[in-house]
Amino acid sequence: MDPTPPLPPAPGADDYLALEFANTAIALPGGQYVDLLGSPAAVSHWLIARNLAPEDADVQEMCATQLRALREHIRSLFAARVTGAPALPAALDAVNDALTRVPTAALLRWDDKTGPYRAHACPTNEILEHALATISASAADLLTSEEALTACESTPCNRYLIRHGRRHWCSTRCGDRVRAARAYARRTAQS
Repeated sequence: MDPTPPLPPAPGADDYLALEFANTAIALPGGQYVDLLGSPAAVSHWLIARNLAPEDADVQEMCATQLRALREHIRSLFAARVTGAPALPAALDAVNDALTRVPTAALLRWDDKTGPYRAHACPTNEILEHALATISASAADLLTSEEALTACESTPCNRYLIRHGRRHWCSTRCGDRVRAARAYARRTAQS
């Protein structure tokens, strides 16, 4: 089953699925690491909870690996935007490939009894492709928006957030950790 996230959603994750997706790989203090997509069952749960897969989805490791690879590409693009570095071509290609695999228009179908109608194709592998495309579209929307995408400024946190005002941390816990470290540094400097 899906592990419980160790932190609340980062600011902006409710508005951008890609931000929530990128933050499913979490670095914690003490060298701990939590991967909310670490197993096929966890991936199934995550996709189902976000209406990206049907209730009976049975994600296999190959599909889970594809999702985790897309996550790393999106994280790479987020990092490039935050730091002002050039984007890795492989990351751009991965997002664009996911965006182009799913048709955006309903296809024309024909039923011998009722005649023509429009419907989206949905073979089994298209569930994954639909999820990849939806997440990639969210990433493209965020990356091209005016939103203040930033990385959490609390070490070792590796999550991204949308900055509102002066907030530089993904959670109260990370903010408290930074403030405590600053207070400790001031006390030791005065001693």
